[in-house]
Amino acid sequence: MDYRGKAGIQDVSFHSSRVEPRLGNMTEQQPYSVLKKYDGFELRSYPRHVLVQVTVRGSFMSAGNIGFGPLIRYISGGNQTGQKIPMTAPVVQSSHDPETHVVSFVLPSGMQLSDVPIPADARVSVAEQPEQLVAAKRFSGGWNQERFTGESEELLAAVTKAGLATLGSVYFARYDPPWKPGFLKRNEALIQVSAPKK
Repeated sequence: MDYRGKAGIQDVSFHSSRVEPRLGNMTEQQPYSVLKKYDGFELRSYPRHVLVQVTVRGSFMSAGNIGFGPLIRYISGGNQTGQKIPMTAPVVQSSHDPETHVVSFVLPSGMQLSDVPIPADARVSVAEQPEQLVAAKRFSGGWNQERFTGESEELLAAVTKAGLATLGSVYFARYDPPWKPGFLKRNEALIQVSAPKK
């Protein structure tokens, strides 16, 4: 993913890398600061972080399942040092085209690139991301391409209306397992943006 942009706005609130019960474990969530709430989305600042990711071929809806296996094996010790790394939320998915997708795990906050073990699976790669400014639209419901496409279009329309310039394409974050009831699922459509002009 091409994450760009830096926040130059006073923070409104901060969402720490809190832990919440999930799948019977305690799962860290990626931290971010909410800078401003707009009609239809909120503007966030994400600190520097490290992703472990895999590029997969297939449909949008199958990509998450295909990519999950190599990534979960990596954090479960499938790396050159055998190191186990805690699972975090969300799982992030972006698309290069309708049949090529990148599925990413966010590594625990504070983990430096130099601390990250080399993947044993050549399909898995590690990428450090700089601080980024992101427009985010949260939504619930089951996972289907129509819903994700609709949320993406609504986010883009709201960001354009707010006068913000986008960087790259919309990507998605999933915070919950597939078997969780749709109305309880936390999903997000996100896109990087340039800092608003003062």
